[in-house]
Amino acid sequence: MAHIDYYFSTISPYTYLAGTRMEEVAAKHGATIAYKPLDIIALFSRTGGTPPKDRHPSRQEYRAQELVRQAKKVGMPFNLKPAHWPTNPAPSCYAFIAAAKTGEGDLGALVASFTSACWAEEKDIAQDDVIKDCLTRAGFDPGLADSGLLAGAEEYARNLEDAVSAGAYGAPFYITDDDQRFWGQDRIEDLDLYLSGKL
Repeated sequence: MAHIDYYFSTISPYTYLAGTRMEEVAAKHGATIAYKPLDIIALFSRTGGTPPKDRHPSRQEYRAQELVRQAKKVGMPFNLKPAHWPTNPAPSCYAFIAAAKTGEGDLGALVASFTSACWAEEKDIAQDDVIKDCLTRAGFDPGLADSGLLAGAEEYARNLEDAVSAGAYGAPFYITDDDQRFWGQDRIEDLDLYLSGKL
C-alpha cells in the first residue's frame, strides 16, 4: 500500500488551493496519509527560502498574479490580501495534531477548514473561537482546541525537523514512501500519475 507524508501549513495559500484533491488521489490508490503541519516560515529559513514579505518585488508581483490564476483554475473563492494574514499558525496546528490523534474524523476537511477560514472567510485562525468552529465544521470535538498543547507543540517542532530531513522546502509538499517528492497544489495531478505507474 502506498503512503504519503503530507507537509502543510494552515496559513499557506497553496495549501488552501489544494483543497481535498490530494485526499481524493490517496483514496483512489488506497494510499495512507501522514499529516504533518509545520511552521512554513521556519521551513523557508532552514531550506534557503524567503518569506513572502522579504521577496523581491518582482517575485511578490508574480506570486500575486499566480495565486489569483490558480484560484480561478480550481474554482475556489480567494482573497489575495486577507484581513488576518499573516497570523500565528501554531494554535491551529496544535488543534490539528490533537484531532489527528483521535483516529477519527476527516483530517483533509480540517486542513481545508483552517485554510478556507484564512483565505476565503476573513477569519483569524490564531483565535480560539475560530479554531473551535473549524474543528466543528470538520466533524471534530471543538474541545480539542484546548487539549494536548504541549504534545502538539512538540510534534509541530518535530514535523519541521522531519521536513528538512526529508527534503521538503515548501507547502503543500507530498513525499511518497519511495521518496518521490511533489511540491505544490499544482503537482497533485503528477502525484496521481506517479501512483498510477504512469510517471
